[in-house]
Amino acid sequence: MSSTDTGKASEWQTEEIQKEIHNTDYHKLYNTGSNEEEQNPDEDHKGVPAGHALIAMSGGVDSSVAAMLMCKAGYECIGVTMKLYDNEDVGLSKNHTCCTLDDVEDARIVAHQLGMRFYVMNFKEDFSHQVIDRFVDAYERGDTPNPCIDCNRYMKFAKLYDRAKAVGFGTIVTGHYARVEYDEEKGRWLLKKARNLAKDQSYVLYFMTQDQLAHTRFPLGEYADKEKVRELAEEYHFVNARKHDSQDICFVPDGNYGDFIERRTGKKYESGDFVDQQGHVLGQHKGLLRYTIGQRKGLGLALPAPLYVRRKDMAKNQVILSPEKDLYTKELLAKDFNWISCEPPKEPIKVTAKTRYRAKEAPAMAQALPDGTVKVVFEEPVRAVTGGQAVVLYDEDVVVGGGTILG
Repeated sequence: MSSTDTGKASEWQTEEIQKEIHNTDYHKLYNTGSNEEEQNPDEDHKGVPAGHALIAMSGGVDSSVAAMLMCKAGYECIGVTMKLYDNEDVGLSKNHTCCTLDDVEDARIVAHQLGMRFYVMNFKEDFSHQVIDRFVDAYERGDTPNPCIDCNRYMKFAKLYDRAKAVGFGTIVTGHYARVEYDEEKGRWLLKKARNLAKDQSYVLYFMTQDQLAHTRFPLGEYADKEKVRELAEEYHFVNARKHDSQDICFVPDGNYGDFIERRTGKKYESGDFVDQQGHVLGQHKGLLRYTIGQRKGLGLALPAPLYVRRKDMAKNQVILSPEKDLYTKELLAKDFNWISCEPPKEPIKVTAKTRYRAKEAPAMAQALPDGTVKVVFEEPVRAVTGGQAVVLYDEDVVVGGGTILG
């Protein structure tokens, strides 16, 4: 790779990508010796030989270290950054810190250090349709979506995975904190929690199919300490070793979903009534899509006691408020359910269930219903179960499956 490859990424490379990859004369893989504490990312994929790996590189430290570990494991790797949107297209300034040319440049520099070819693939149209439009549609029907799940489902593990297969790269690698193992007894690939439970991202990967799991590596899943990952990045002199982790939804970094959706759709969503459970009007809301179940802050009401959003009546354009004690429920119904560790069980099974990314798991019974939905009944009531969010079922550290909560 020439020194010009580390120049500023002035344009997004998408044309002739398959031809370029097939014709690649790979550099000698970067390997500076062993480190007994480093994990072999292929150690739990028995029977799947090392080969060609496509590394999804965001410009962050996690995907960079994942790339390094795959190179050291003997894979021939290429790095790919997905171009998902232009900041101006989603109402962000050119200086917005996520998905900028600086992020691309960080990924490019790391790929250069590792002797990997690097590409930027233009998935803007797919991201707009599969992630942003789904996000907007969910809010318009009263749900609260998790677009990070859709981005992983439809972009990384669908669009990018399909592109990898098309050019002969049988393995896709990301910097997610999760683990994949093959269960010889069941004859199934398993998705498991990361060793670092504080960073575990298995919740947002519940949709993965057996085929996707068989061809995916999460090299960071075995690391119990994020600091060790950063130390590895420093050891290899990566420019992003101390780069901050991204926290917000990339295309709505200020968290103001209402303003974003109004800009996106060109609509002005009507105000309406806040009401209590008896129907008494308490004030005016600023549009239903600006509120989610369990919310207390930002209501703009002066109330004698704290009240929370319990539900939204789309037909009446009302937000129903209640005391916190009334936010709790003992059961939910989920659609579009993906069973990973087993086929849909014929009898109810005991699990722990998580209803939001940061929620605690709660003991429950899960039952697969004839129409494909799944009923989850909790041992104790759980707070603010919200339509549009995911419910993910676990058996200790194994993801049993997951689906979308029906409102």
